[in-house]
Amino acid sequence: MSDALLSGVSGLQAHQTMLDVAGNNLANVNTYGFKSSRVTFSELLSDTLREATQPTSKTGGTNPEQIGAGVNVGAIDRNMTQGTLVYTGQPLDMAIEGSGYFTLNDGQKNVYTRVGAFAVDSAYYLVDPATGYRVQRSGSEGVAEGFQSATSNDIRIPYDVALPAKATQNITLAGNLSADTDAPTTSILSSGTAYTEGGVMASNDTLLANLDQTKGLAAGETITLSGTDATGAAVNATFTIAAGSKMQDLLSAVTAAFSQGADNPGATASVSNGEIRLTDNQTGYSQSDLHLTYNGTHQFDLPKYFNIIQVGAQDSRNTNVEVYDTQGIAHVLSVSFAKTKTPGTWDAVVTSVTGTGQMDSAGRRISGITFEQDGSFGGMGGTTPDTAAFQIIFNQQGTGAQDIQLNLGTIGGFDGLSQFGGTSTVAANGQDGYAAGYLSGLSVSSEGVLSGTFTNGVRCDVAALQLATFQNPAGLQAQGSNYFTPSANSGDPVATRALSGGAGSVNGGSLEKSNVDMASEFVNLIQAQNGYQANARTIKVANDMLRELSNLIQ
Repeated sequence: MSDALLSGVSGLQAHQTMLDVAGNNLANVNTYGFKSSRVTFSELLSDTLREATQPTSKTGGTNPEQIGAGVNVGAIDRNMTQGTLVYTGQPLDMAIEGSGYFTLNDGQKNVYTRVGAFAVDSAYYLVDPATGYRVQRSGSEGVAEGFQSATSNDIRIPYDVALPAKATQNITLAGNLSADTDAPTTSILSSGTAYTEGGVMASNDTLLANLDQTKGLAAGETITLSGTDATGAAVNATFTIAAGSKMQDLLSAVTAAFSQGADNPGATASVSNGEIRLTDNQTGYSQSDLHLTYNGTHQFDLPKYFNIIQVGAQDSRNTNVEVYDTQGIAHVLSVSFAKTKTPGTWDAVVTSVTGTGQMDSAGRRISGITFEQDGSFGGMGGTTPDTAAFQIIFNQQGTGAQDIQLNLGTIGGFDGLSQFGGTSTVAANGQDGYAAGYLSGLSVSSEGVLSGTFTNGVRCDVAALQLATFQNPAGLQAQGSNYFTPSANSGDPVATRALSGGAGSVNGGSLEKSNVDMASEFVNLIQAQNGYQANARTIKVANDMLRELSNLIQ
């Protein structure tokens, strides 16, 4: 009977543990990322009353006679299966679909969790707001931009760091340049500056010294005239300022400089609404360009370059694109595609740029854009390599020229420019520059990469989450607050990233619910209660029998 009492007590203890586990599971039924546990029982060592015997030639064998000593809790193990993912709409909520754990650091060691309810603290670190533990990163995303420290794996959300401006280096163009349109145009250049005298538009008879744009001009000072004529030949001349030099004198000098050479159709300089203009004497393809440079110690505000009001061409197509300098300042680049006299060949010319400081003939014109017989892009006149770039100096950049490469398509392909009959449709469809910006929004990809949306409209990778996998996840040791640490039987953590090394994907704006099955836990409660009551009954009956025995002795 003493064995019955001991067995009953062990049964009470075991079923009490079963009740404790079921109760804990039900208590955490709404705890995000919680993994339920289960209890398995095993019998205690039995008391052998008689050993088994083997059969003989005359008698059969006998089985052992044993009385068990009760029950023991064999194991309490965790169910590490996937919980249901629920959408929360919070951008910093994250859930892992599949294997793996988020990696956080408590300042001394890494801990691991399935709960990705993260937030940003006052120091801009991504943390678990319940504990302040910092989320860890993997890879080099965000380091080059200054968002992340190369010496730390703590993820910073760079609300306090500007995305540096990026100067435009490439412009992509696509569309058709008409093969059959013939609409010759006349080259017209304009100074872009309206010269005035006392606020009134200057005329041919206005003295240069009286212009509002001059101050202290002296006789003997000079103006250098340079550029290219309609045929592309270099133009170089010098105009010497006299005491009574008028606007017409400068215009006559420009006209003379652009009318030299037997094959040169010439151009005429004039003043219109105060602006100096240079107009070709003939229509059609032209490479006319003009620069005026004042050589003196006083003041004469001359244009750094002349705008091209109308490009001289057999046919033309105009397009605009916004580009950025090294300080992230936007400029509108106006480009005209000019059909040359050579069939299947075009030039691209920068007609004007807002905010530009300087642009010369070589930097503003890209010559020899060719096309194949089937209308596909043919490259840059057969040059090797096929390059096409403008060179522009912006006021804000000092003296350094900014090269802007044009991506015109694949030679022999139709993924960029083409030349077919019909309307010209070529236009810029992208450029890689942008202004400086600040972080305005976050999202996470299935690969666990945090991407930021900045106020300049640019999306940029900020960081990549570090995940960890274990050989035996059920062997992890719970530390409270939804954290796990490695144990002797879990295996060491293997740092990886989402969708790599056996890790699952990351779902943004979601959290993983508990995997507790309430129906099963209610059944476990009933079973624990029944087992407890049965063992309590065993103790009561054994106790009654001992009392009866005691009464017999008395």
